[in-house]
Amino acid sequence: MRAVRFHGREDLRLDEIEEPECESGQVKVYTTGLCRDMRQWYEPKIPRLPLHSSHVLADLHEYLAGPMVVPVSPHPITGEKLPTTLGHEFSGTIEEIGRDVTDLKVGDRVAVKPNLYDGICPSCSMGRVNCCDSLGFIGYSSQTGGLSDHMVMDQKHAIPLPDSIPLDIGALVEPLSVAWHAVSRSSLQNNDTALVVGAGPIGLAIVLVLKSRGVRNIIVVEVSEKRRLFARTFGATEILNPSEVDVVAQLHALTRDARGVSMAFECSGVQAGLDTAISGTRVRGTTVIVSIWDKKPAIDALALVLYEKHVTGAVVYDDGDFEAVIEAIASGKIQPRPMITSKIAMEDVVEKGFRALIHEKDQHVKILVDVSA
Repeated sequence: MRAVRFHGREDLRLDEIEEPECESGQVKVYTTGLCRDMRQWYEPKIPRLPLHSSHVLADLHEYLAGPMVVPVSPHPITGEKLPTTLGHEFSGTIEEIGRDVTDLKVGDRVAVKPNLYDGICPSCSMGRVNCCDSLGFIGYSSQTGGLSDHMVMDQKHAIPLPDSIPLDIGALVEPLSVAWHAVSRSSLQNNDTALVVGAGPIGLAIVLVLKSRGVRNIIVVEVSEKRRLFARTFGATEILNPSEVDVVAQLHALTRDARGVSMAFECSGVQAGLDTAISGTRVRGTTVIVSIWDKKPAIDALALVLYEKHVTGAVVYDDGDFEAVIEAIASGKIQPRPMITSKIAMEDVVEKGFRALIHEKDQHVKILVDVSA
């Protein structure tokens, strides 16, 4: 079968590999989707389900810089090493089920919750599997991923979709769940003013989630004109260009008694963005850092002390986040269709997928790879 595999920095290949078999506790799926930010490349060896995916979202970090964890030796949990099959943001239809699968059946449509964890590290022992020391993903981390004709996974990763949600929208549940979790990590109040720094895919997803959860005042800071337009479409009430205005002064001017915003979401991954988020929050305000950093940033610790500000991180998602996002989409509270800015075939994943996200990044939010095309 076909599989888009990551062999190393800027080295993606459409390979022919052996079709996986569905074993006990697994499902086989026909898949769907291409996302933007690769994280880790390894995945634990756990039972899987066969799925055929039809739309997949794919990512850039590892394509440009190589994996965050250099595969100089097989991962201690999985024994896997490069090349690995990509695709961790995807949905699909179950085409086969293994023994002991009782809650799913052939023909079910599912969104895939791809995070993998070892279950034994200190974070996992606390129930915080999203912070696992060996965090991995279906797609990146093994020979199974959404960018293939068929893939298998453990049944726990398959989250059922209602009939009202089409498969292409189902492929957006994963990034929206990242945003849902980030918003949950803040001190959310409906009458608060929220700040989103960076209107890339996750920043825009956070705008959608904030709006769905009753936040009426959403300020977005973004340099790119095209992304500022996206932010407006997605529901931002104020949009600031840091190249033209003193953003921090504007943030205080736009809030009651010049207090600053109550919560900020740092989605830019650059020092100036982090500085803006923290400086723009009020006394005891909260900044949630969502971006993945290539270089360690600096934080003004004195400002945190003098104004008792909070800074927290958010990674992946908790149990229940996928289901909450699916319910919000089904109810119409989240309407993510504008996130899909292009659909391509698997054969075009490098030229019209990754390279488009590099050279035309301001033109796209999410590029879907239609595996069935």
